Amino acid sequence: MHLLCANCVCALLVSALLSQVSGLETVIGQYGETLEIPCSNGSIKAEDVFITKWKYDKGQGLTESLLVKQNNQNVSISDTEYKDRVSMATTNASLLLSAAKLADQRTFTCMVVVGADIKEYPVNVVIYKVPAGLDISDKVEELEIGRLTKLGTCVAEDANPPANITWLKNNRPLVADGKRVSIQAKVQVSDLTGLSTTTSVLEYTAEKEDNDAQFTCSTQHIDGAELVSSPVTFTITYSTEKISLVVNPQNPLVGDSVTLKCIADGNPAPTSFNFHLKGELVKVENANTYTITNVSRDTTGEYKCSLIDNPLLEASEDITVNYLDVNLSLSGIIIKNVSEALDLALLIEASGETEVSWTQDNVKLDKEPKFTNLTYSHSGRYECTVTMGLLSRKVGFELVVEGIPVIKRLSEKRGEDNQHTVLGLSQDPGEDNQHTVLICEVEGFPEPVVSWSINGTSLYESFDHGKITHKITVVPTANLTVSCTVINKIGMDTSTINVSSLYEAVRMAKQDQSDHSDQTKMVVGVVVGLLIATVIIGLAYWLYMKKSKQGSWKTGEKENGSSEEEKKLEEKVEENSQKAEV
Repeated sequence: MHLLCANCVCALLVSALLSQVSGLETVIGQYGETLEIPCSNGSIKAEDVFITKWKYDKGQGLTESLLVKQNNQNVSISDTEYKDRVSMATTNASLLLSAAKLADQRTFTCMVVVGADIKEYPVNVVIYKVPAGLDISDKVEELEIGRLTKLGTCVAEDANPPANITWLKNNRPLVADGKRVSIQAKVQVSDLTGLSTTTSVLEYTAEKEDNDAQFTCSTQHIDGAELVSSPVTFTITYSTEKISLVVNPQNPLVGDSVTLKCIADGNPAPTSFNFHLKGELVKVENANTYTITNVSRDTTGEYKCSLIDNPLLEASEDITVNYLDVNLSLSGIIIKNVSEALDLALLIEASGETEVSWTQDNVKLDKEPKFTNLTYSHSGRYECTVTMGLLSRKVGFELVVEGIPVIKRLSEKRGEDNQHTVLGLSQDPGEDNQHTVLICEVEGFPEPVVSWSINGTSLYESFDHGKITHKITVVPTANLTVSCTVINKIGMDTSTINVSSLYEAVRMAKQDQSDHSDQTKMVVGVVVGLLIATVIIGLAYWLYMKKSKQGSWKTGEKENGSSEEEKKLEEKVEENSQKAEV
């Protein structure tokens, strides 16, 4: 901080300060405004005052009467210097001084007569003025690094006390050190007004970082008011000390365009450069870039740029072009015969690690396909995707496996479906599910046409990867030999199957069931009849024996006769029992 003031003003301030220390009251007024100087500060009542008189100090021990007011009389102004600028307040006898000037910085004394006493109240007056403005002038156009250069002049006009000017860079105060920063200030006092104008000159040694720096000057007035100038910036000039080469993109791919940009730290920056392109020198003027289009793997190498006026100042960068070349031995549509072999070769040339994946008809395969013995299932669209980072290549082919149609199996199933067609005889309405499904399973490509030697209802047909399944429903009324014939553009095949009549089979089954039922009924009847006969004979025997015994008791006949008859009956029962067992 630099405080400079005019000798007269400083002396006045020192005098006022001494007076304040000694107990003298001080009043501060603003330049050009009305100042009220109090009388006794209310310690004496106005109605008790007989005479009030104001006077001021002219210096050198002399005083001058200013005005007088007696009780119940008007104010009488006696001084010609203040005749048009002074008056006295009626309520408290204060001196009112308008359009305050620096010349008013003096001691004014209020003298009052109260009864038989005369009292005096001296007041010291100080006038302040804030600078009219703050501005930076005489600005330099540019600053050179390392050289102490006059940056500009800051002026604070018409102030009291004189303004104290501070220089700032990016809102931070600059301190004079006599080397990088030099500040010279002076104060000039106006002969007419007595106001001071402070001029501060800043000399500054610039650095590269000052290229966008903002410089300002400010002042903090004694009454608290602060003024700040508008910021200024300067162009910082310096020679190029370092250059760099920037490559974009850093990892180009084959076919990309690569831009080389040469950046110099000088200000102003160089406008022309030399680009060294793998042994070739290219001069570029009014630009700092050079573009290489459609790069190839041969573009890989070291590249440089340098200043035209200083070729030794150069920068270099290596460029590595990433490439991915994929070649597949097969392409387009490949037509092969079934059971043949097909060679497949994949050649990859890349600048880094790659990943390979295969699909067949958009279904991912676990590994690379092998075709040592072609089958119809090998047919399809094959695609190979090779990736290296963000770079990807895709190749593919379509494989068609052809062959003469061959019937793999010809079979029949009974009662598989309710759909049917009667061959030669209508089906009995009372019978259901009495039909036969004939199935012809074939392999071959192109898709063969299937035909049967009989008419039937087509039930189902599917074709997938050279395999076809064809079904028809029939209701044969007699034993038949049915043939299935398949044909495509390459060849044909035929197969036969014997089909039994459904009605004959049903009749024989029913007849077998009826005969078995009749035999069962006859056997059961014989057994039941024998059992009944045995029971009847036994019962008759028992009744006979009972009557015989009762008669002998009554008639007294010999028991021998009864014994013979009894033996005959026993033999008869035994004979019948044996017949029943047979």
